[in-house]
Formats: sequence, C-alpha cells, structure tokens
Amino acid sequence: MRHSITGKITAIMISIVAGTVLLCWFVNNTLLESYYVEHKQRTLLDTFEMVDVESKEGKINREDFLIRLEKQCTNSNITMMIVSSDRTCMYSNVRDEEHFLRQFLNLIFYKENEDTQILKNTSQYMVEKTKDSRLESDYLALWGNLQNGNMVLMRTAVESIKESVGIANQFLAYVGVTAVIVCALIIYVVTRKITNPILQLADISRRMTNLDFEAKYQSRGQNEVDLLGEHMNQMSEKLEKTISELKSANNELKMDIERKTEIDEMRKEFISNVSHELKTPIALVQGYAEGLKECINDDAASREFYCEVIMDEADKMNKLVKNLLTLNQLESGSEQVIFERFDLMEVILGVVNATAILREQNNISLEIFGSGPEYVWADEFKTEQVLMNYISNAIHYAAGEKKILVSVIPGADTVRVEVFNTGNSIPAEELAHIWEKFYKVDKARTREYGGNGIGLSIVKAIMESFHRECGVRNEENGVTFWFELDSRSQ
Repeated sequence: MRHSITGKITAIMISIVAGTVLLCWFVNNTLLESYYVEHKQRTLLDTFEMVDVESKEGKINREDFLIRLEKQCTNSNITMMIVSSDRTCMYSNVRDEEHFLRQFLNLIFYKENEDTQILKNTSQYMVEKTKDSRLESDYLALWGNLQNGNMVLMRTAVESIKESVGIANQFLAYVGVTAVIVCALIIYVVTRKITNPILQLADISRRMTNLDFEAKYQSRGQNEVDLLGEHMNQMSEKLEKTISELKSANNELKMDIERKTEIDEMRKEFISNVSHELKTPIALVQGYAEGLKECINDDAASREFYCEVIMDEADKMNKLVKNLLTLNQLESGSEQVIFERFDLMEVILGVVNATAILREQNNISLEIFGSGPEYVWADEFKTEQVLMNYISNAIHYAAGEKKILVSVIPGADTVRVEVFNTGNSIPAEELAHIWEKFYKVDKARTREYGGNGIGLSIVKAIMESFHRECGVRNEENGVTFWFELDSRSQ
C-alpha cells in the first residue's frame, strides 16, 4: 500500500536511528577532543594537588606515596619530574631527564613554540597546551612550585585523541549502518505484526459495506486492536440481525401489499360477478311482478305462470346466497370441519338416490363401480356436498349416450372417487379455470339449469379443508371429475 502505516513507521524509525547515529558522529567529531583535553587537564591538576599536599607534610619520600604516585602517572600516561631549587631531581619517571628538563625550561623561559596555548594560569602553577617540535605531537604541560619550594614538571600526550576520534568515528559509521539495517528489519517485522490486524479490520469493514457479514476478526490478545476487533464482530452480528429483520419485515410488507391488492381485486371481481348473477333474476322478478300488478294477463293460467317464474328466480337467488355464504365460511376457515369415520359407499348411494328423479327426467343412466363398505376419515356432510356437486354437474352436462359412472378406487392410504359423464370435453384452456368462483364453461347452459359457477369452487374449498386433492380430466367421450379421501386415521 502506497501510504501504509508499516512504511510510514519504518521510515520514521529509520530516520530517527540514522539521525541519532549522525548526531553521535557530529558530537564525537567536534566535542570529544575538547572533552578529552579538559579531562587530561583535570588529571594533571589532581596529580599536582596530591604531590603538593604530600610535600607540605613531608611525606613525599614515603614508599606508599611513591607507589600511589607511580600508579597515578602510569594510568594517566603522565611523565613528571620534581626538582629542587638547585636543580636536583627529587622524583622522576622520565628516561631522559636532561632533555625533559631542557624542554620545560625552553617552554617556561623562551616561549619559542608559537602553537603554545595557555589553558590555566595561577600564582602557583600554569597549564599549557603545546607541541613537541621533534615528535610533531601535541601534549599538555603543567609546571609550578610546591609549597616546600620544589618545582613540579608534568606532561601528558593528547595527540592520540585525534587518532582515537577518527577510529571512533569510523567504528560508529559501521555500527550506525548496521544498526540502521537491523533496526529497519526489526521495525518492519514489528510494525507488520501491529498493522496486520488493522488491515484485517479494514478488510472486514470493506466487506461489511457490501453487506457481507461472514468475515470475523480472530482475536490474538487483549490489546486495543483486539478489543476493536471484538466490537466490530459484535457490530457485524447486530447489523446482520437487524438487516435480516428489516428484510423479513420488508418481505412481509410486500406480501401484505400483494395480499391487499389481491383481496381488493377479488372484492371487485366478487361484486361484479354477484351483480351479474343477481341482475337477471332480479330483472325477471321485477318484470313479472309488474305484470301481475298491471294485470297484463288476467286469466288464472297466466297469473300462475308469472308466480312460478318469480318463485323460480327467487329460489335461484336464494341458492346463490347460500352457496356464497358456504364458500366464504370455507375460505375464511370459520367453517368447522369434523373428521369422523364413515362408510363412503353409503354416502354415495344416498346422493344417487336423491338425484334419481332428476336423472329419470333427463333419461340418464348411472352405474356404481365399487363393492362392500369403504370406510374413510372426513367430514361426512361436506363429502356429501362434493358428491352432490359432481353428480349434479354430470346430470346437467351428460350428452350422447347419457351415462354416468361413479367409481370407488381404494388405495394404500386413500380412496379415490371418480364421477364420469358422457358428453363434450372441456376445452383444454378452460380446465385451469373451472375451480374459480363464477367461472362457467358454457354460460348459456349453466344459466338454463340454474347454475351460478360456484359449485366447483365449493368443492375445491372443501378438499383444501380436508388437505386432500381433487381434479378433472377429459376422456374420449366425456369428462371425469375425481377427489380423494383418507382411508387411515393418520
């Protein structure tokens, strides 16, 4: 990533380490020599004060002091001579005492070296930084008088500090480059461990914007990032649940709207169909009633005919209203269904006997195929309604040979009843609609026998209340309607 946190942190930390190394190199190169000279000067003064104190107390020749002095001079790389006023050497750790003394005398009295720099000057001693012309090296020199009248001459080299500074700077450069590289690797690895969880959280948040809630943060500890990840997991679960609830509510709302629209359309269709079905009988009743009132035909036969028409149309309207009430109760579920075990053959025989007169009037023969009792579980009264509708339709539409065949076909768990009548087949495009309310295949003929297109709708509603199937199929010379009932209690 171009602007990744890992890259930025790594660059910042490398800059800090490199800057620290460069700062150390600068300080080392500019201030170390001055610090070293100051340190050497302090060492010379400490040594002078130690000798001055011991000489005042007359302990300068004691063995323990000499050992301590020798140790101090050796550790601090100090060459020193103590001489009396008559130039007698009282102490020396210098190999060439004459040359050492001559150099100091030149330094004290002649000041022949232009590079000499006075560092400290008191009434008792003087500290100078000078250069050895023979060896071409810098050194610090201290000369002064002790309290017992002797003179002290001390010198320590400072030329080595320049070489030490160069070596230290070279070493620091190697160490600094190595430190920068190692630091870069360590910082990169460490920052990757820190930023990887953040990148994982960024990926999870990106997926959440696309409503993908499957990704979950895998916690590795209890730091701030892990707590953030846990909270994102909780937020993801709550968002998923909330969106699911919103979708469910939205789906229910859509279904409610569709149901409302469907109910509204059904209501409009129902009002239209009922109005259409009642329009003709009401018009007939009104017309014949007005005829009676106006005494259009005053003879008894005409009045009786008018009354019969009025009664017939009123009966049709009564049947229509009853059928509508029955269908409404079935569809709304308010009609109670009482399941009981009864003999289906007995019910069939009852319906056949009830329609015998109507068959005789239309010269229709009827045969029953089925033997013995067939016990089923259903609502006996509603089963009788289904059979009555099927056989009544068969009687009204029977043609040709005018035969009706009622078949009872037992199965493993169900019993099927089929009612066949000879006559014309139902057009294929009409088969799916015959179960709808007020739908009539042959409207003129339906009107002729007083049908209103509700009978098969009642059959369908009854069978749905039984949770069983019903149907129709065309045969070569007629039509078969069928339905099934449970033959077992479960």
